[in-house]
Amino acid sequence: MILASIEDYRTLARKRLPHFLFEYIDGGAFSETTLRNNQRDLQHIALRQRVLRDVSNITTTTRLFGQEFKLPLGLSPVGIAGLNARRGEVQAAQAAEAAGVPFCLSTVSACSIDEVRAGVNHPVWFQLYMIRDRGFLHEMLNRAKAAGTSTLLFTVDMPVPATRYRDMRSGLSSGHLWQRKLTRVGQVLRRPRWAWDVGLMGRPHSLGNIAPILGEQAGIDEFWAWLGNNFDPRVTWADIDRIRSEWDGHFVIKGILDAEDARQAKSIGCDGLIVSNHGGRQLDGALSSIKALPAIADAVGNDLSLILDSGIRSGLDIVRALALGARMVMIGRPWVYALAARQKKGVEEILDIFARELRVAMALSGCTRLEDITPAILAS
Repeated sequence: MILASIEDYRTLARKRLPHFLFEYIDGGAFSETTLRNNQRDLQHIALRQRVLRDVSNITTTTRLFGQEFKLPLGLSPVGIAGLNARRGEVQAAQAAEAAGVPFCLSTVSACSIDEVRAGVNHPVWFQLYMIRDRGFLHEMLNRAKAAGTSTLLFTVDMPVPATRYRDMRSGLSSGHLWQRKLTRVGQVLRRPRWAWDVGLMGRPHSLGNIAPILGEQAGIDEFWAWLGNNFDPRVTWADIDRIRSEWDGHFVIKGILDAEDARQAKSIGCDGLIVSNHGGRQLDGALSSIKALPAIADAVGNDLSLILDSGIRSGLDIVRALALGARMVMIGRPWVYALAARQKKGVEEILDIFARELRVAMALSGCTRLEDITPAILAS
């Protein structure tokens, strides 16, 4: 199979993963309207094609949160992504480091922050939820600091988990406990390659950062139970403000879709915002991230660095997002598809695809630097 685009890696991931894992990655909330709109709305943004300009020397480097990156692209935090390949988050972090882009580890990763940090030369970004167990939250802040993390992404769009029909149907989150277990075992047996690489050789399956709470033998069912019990619907801006005061590094709020919320985030002294609808996995019917971006960019001006995630599938999408006010984009599903399809090599390959497509899109729209990508390159 020739792997030319992100969709090709998605197809291969579907063939290689147990059904419940693929559906967890690929699915969204309820009818998945927002999930579909994230990509559709990006594709409807037209660019001005410019010709006869010297585009022989294109630069894609950028500087954000005190670091220089080779691309305006990062790897978003994705829960239990490490189950998609052997010690998967470590492999993905290594691929990101080799490509000169940031990798952000999820609170609910399969590999712990200590394991991931030991596998790379430089600290990674870390994502945290506001959860009921404040002791665990503060412990994770301290562990992130000890691992040298300087950029914290705080996710705010998940006070309660949304209903995801695909997870219910796949045996991941609905039905009697033993029914779910037997369903998943049957799916694993139909994927012997994954069963060997991840199921057997990828042990221990200790749910990384939350293993100290759940125990080393806890599995997916215990994970879901803990997760459901620990999201905190009482969280307010005052709680986020307190966390900000405890973190002396760069503080980025993830999950902003509304200009008023963006202004509130600015008032507590965060360094950046991630314009995101959780990949269409939370409020179905919410704006696509790219539709929400212009109003948020107007609301915060140049005071905060804006990052966009949800729906990015090509280098062309990166140009579209930057033209509407983002400084960087982040990808979630694409890197997990690639990890499942071809492990670390797959992640390296899709990062190369994004880089090549970005350069082509810049050249054909007459841009040689990221600073040239402004609203002026958009077709009316």
